[in-house]
Amino acid sequence: MKLNATFLNLGLSLGLAVLPITQSAWAGGGDDHSHAAPAPVNANNKPQRLPDGRVFVPKATQYQLGVITQPAQTTTTNKTLELNGHVVMDPNRGARVQASSGGRISASAGGLPLLGSKVKKGQVLAWVKPAQSSYEAAQQQADLAEVRANLAQAEQTLARLRQLEGSVPRKDIDAAQAQLSALRARSAALSAASGGEALRASVDGVIAASNIANGQVVDPSTILFEIVAPQGFLIEALAYDPALVSQIGGAAFNGVPLRYLGGASALRDGALPLLFAPTAAMPLALGQVVKVVASTREPVRGVVLPASAVVKNASNQTVVWVLEQAQVLRAVAVQPMPLDGKRVLVGQLKGGERVVIDGANLINQIR
Repeated sequence: MKLNATFLNLGLSLGLAVLPITQSAWAGGGDDHSHAAPAPVNANNKPQRLPDGRVFVPKATQYQLGVITQPAQTTTTNKTLELNGHVVMDPNRGARVQASSGGRISASAGGLPLLGSKVKKGQVLAWVKPAQSSYEAAQQQADLAEVRANLAQAEQTLARLRQLEGSVPRKDIDAAQAQLSALRARSAALSAASGGEALRASVDGVIAASNIANGQVVDPSTILFEIVAPQGFLIEALAYDPALVSQIGGAAFNGVPLRYLGGASALRDGALPLLFAPTAAMPLALGQVVKVVASTREPVRGVVLPASAVVKNASNQTVVWVLEQAQVLRAVAVQPMPLDGKRVLVGQLKGGERVVIDGANLINQIR
């Protein structure tokens, strides 16, 4: 029995002595036994942003968010640039109504036309009555009365001479006729001056701007009405490079193609105006500020993507999201070049990547 107890104590002592050596071999902190970095694993299977900036999005969540990807394909297209512009009136399909002399506004028989009212060419829109003092008005009435009295007398004289035709010289009848015509013209002129100036529409169209009210006193050359025909608008953009005038091949605004009409050869406020005409009906307003995407004839290579694929990250950096793995997405910084308002061209992709084209703004919000 004593022998067995001795062997048992010896075995326990050897076991305790070996145990620290075994534990040191298993937990050797200085040895690296890993061979490859494991794929990111989300224990609770919820979308989240990984420490390296990538985003983990399960397939089910991608389906719920409506995430759609497409392979990036490099292509060659024309270089584009954005031009600041505004909507102007087509001079052949619109008109401005101005007063040639100052006076007081008086409504026509149908009243003053309202904004959006349709008018016809030659229609009287309003009257400009002379703004006179009481003395000037009285003097004008006195002149008109005197002319009318002389006119009546001249008519009677001519009638008597015609009754005596053959017994009086022909030259007396002709002189009386000439005097009568002159008095009639003077009477008409004085009557028109006292009645005022008729403001008439010079084209068919719609009242786009009205700057008058009944009884308002206006100065000469003041723009009182602006008339435009439906879809009678042009877009004027500004270019600061004279070479651009001859290099533009096309343009677009809000996805609608624009026809390039030409550009000026003289600077205006340091820029060259360029004119474009919409090729389809679109809602526009005079003076509206627009961004025109003009394409040049210079070729450039890159990947064409929908504008919805480009978003801003938390650092205000422009990025697109690339599907790196089935459930992992990576943001790639890009410098997009607009093509037509709906598409952009990026040159920072190599081609072949699967780029998120729908749902990128939702992925961008995952934290």
